[in-house]
Amino acid sequence: MTSGLYDELVGDALPLNTPRRVLTIGAHPDDAEFGAGASLARWAADGAQITMLIVTDGSKGSWNPEEDTARLVRRRKKEQSLAAEVLGATSVVHLDHIDGELEYTMELRKLLAGHIRAARPDVLLTHDPWQRYQLHPDHRVTGMAAVDAVVAAREPLMYQDLGTPAHRPQFVLLWSADNPDHPEPVEPAWFDKKVEALLCHSSQGTTTMGGAESGAEERVAFIDRSPCGMPTMVRPSASDLQNPSRRSSHSGNTCTRIRHRWISGNMGSCPARSRRDGCRRRHLFSPGRRS
Repeated sequence: MTSGLYDELVGDALPLNTPRRVLTIGAHPDDAEFGAGASLARWAADGAQITMLIVTDGSKGSWNPEEDTARLVRRRKKEQSLAAEVLGATSVVHLDHIDGELEYTMELRKLLAGHIRAARPDVLLTHDPWQRYQLHPDHRVTGMAAVDAVVAAREPLMYQDLGTPAHRPQFVLLWSADNPDHPEPVEPAWFDKKVEALLCHSSQGTTTMGGAESGAEERVAFIDRSPCGMPTMVRPSASDLQNPSRRSSHSGNTCTRIRHRWISGNMGSCPARSRRDGCRRRHLFSPGRRS
């Protein structure tokens, strides 16, 4: 097992206390599972109420040009429900914007702000909109709209027509961050839950998981190819996957962390890490200013 991964981040960078309420905002079904599945499972087991919001309908998630997209959307919603159940999430919300055609609009920002006020999360997780070379436009748009919606949701003079009081999450965690600055531990049980939740998305076996649902060897190959952002990681063997008691601890959550005026980083639970994950803090706002 690789040791010392993210040791430079340990210091005073302690894991978050289990939040009471969590909101994930992902562009597609399975994005939150890729981004922070292990931490979500750990928090849910410790009593957190988790709402998973999916912005698009997932209708482009197939390489088959003859795919019945309406049927695919229904299947992906069912898969998302199964994955949420595995993780222990409380509820799933689908906004049903067209996959691959998401645009940043004031309407989208307002819609997300409304859901933030309704869910009132202590911790919000979403895509890092500042990730370099992120090709998928839905990921970029969702991350930026979600971060902007956090600012809008906290302001009592904004969106008064929604009839909901302002709310400010204590932390925002951005998965797939280039510069992680926040560690969250992931033990084997939560890593296994993450993988189990991902495998619920069987429609994505070909497009994103390399047939991982078809067998142990394919599952190992899927974990090995997963873009966790680190060149040296421990990969569980097929026998380890079949005998979880033989596995060493894996961690899997690095993201960008935002606390009030501060922005920092956490990539979510990538499918194979050492004992801890983290991100490097970036100060985007002056500490003496409210904005």
